[in-house]
Amino acid sequence: MGKITTKKQDSVKIYKIRKTLDELTQQEGHGTELISVYIPKNKQLHEVITTLREEQGTADNIKSDLTRTHVVDSLSKVVQRLKLYKKTPERGLVVFCGALPREGGGPPGSEVVKAFEIDPPKDLTTFLYRCDDHFHVDILKDMLKDDNMIGILAIDAKDAGWGLLHGDKIEVLKETGSGVAGKHRQGGQSAKRFQKLREMELQYYFNRVAHITREYFIDIYPIKGLIISGPGPTKEDFINNNYLEYRLQDMIISTIDASYSGSEGIREAFAKSSEILSDFRMVEEKKLLKNYFSKLITTQVLEVMV
Repeated sequence: MGKITTKKQDSVKIYKIRKTLDELTQQEGHGTELISVYIPKNKQLHEVITTLREEQGTADNIKSDLTRTHVVDSLSKVVQRLKLYKKTPERGLVVFCGALPREGGGPPGSEVVKAFEIDPPKDLTTFLYRCDDHFHVDILKDMLKDDNMIGILAIDAKDAGWGLLHGDKIEVLKETGSGVAGKHRQGGQSAKRFQKLREMELQYYFNRVAHITREYFIDIYPIKGLIISGPGPTKEDFINNNYLEYRLQDMIISTIDASYSGSEGIREAFAKSSEILSDFRMVEEKKLLKNYFSKLITTQVLEVMV
């Protein structure tokens, strides 16, 4: 079986970036007043500062007093933050800034100018400045899309399911029945004919599963590894008889004995695969949160004891 190789990521950092972007996505400006600045790794900061100061001059033409104040104050804050850096960070820098509502809300004019600096998870290569009614977070979100996707096939003689483990979710792609008759319990010639027919149905089913697996995990989703799970020996029969295309056969990283096939089998396979996917970000984030809450509970217990 093939061995999966994944890009090592700082899961804590990625998790924090993801949470920040979720927060920023929900923010809306009263006008075009929310600032997004993407600074590529090789761009000089003094050039960016010059550009932002020119934008401050342009902002004087904004008709709305409130919007003009918000834009000028936000640009000033970004410039102040950039002056704290001696040079552009190794992968570049992203700064979001805008007048955001106070906690608990308030009337227009009560907003507070806040800045968010983000060290991008991958190299930035393009400069971008936007002043809009929303923060432009799509570039960073694209960087966070996990390219270490894992395919899951949960199969037995009754049905099969396909799932995809990527980003922050498990996605059930499809499930289908086999159409294979149950095992015949009577003896004699009729039993032999029935068994032969069942073997033909099973072969047709396996070929159909292999075709769908190729469509999903070669043509549509570029997976890095494949987990095959299910009850009984069906999964081994499917693998050992080489129904899968050779590329997928080489991607198999594990088989998992499970109680279910189909969509339930996909979820069960993930629940049993944390060690196999120890380098996979989603599992690491789950462990991170578990440790965090464990420490939080311990702290609360100690405070009660004191």
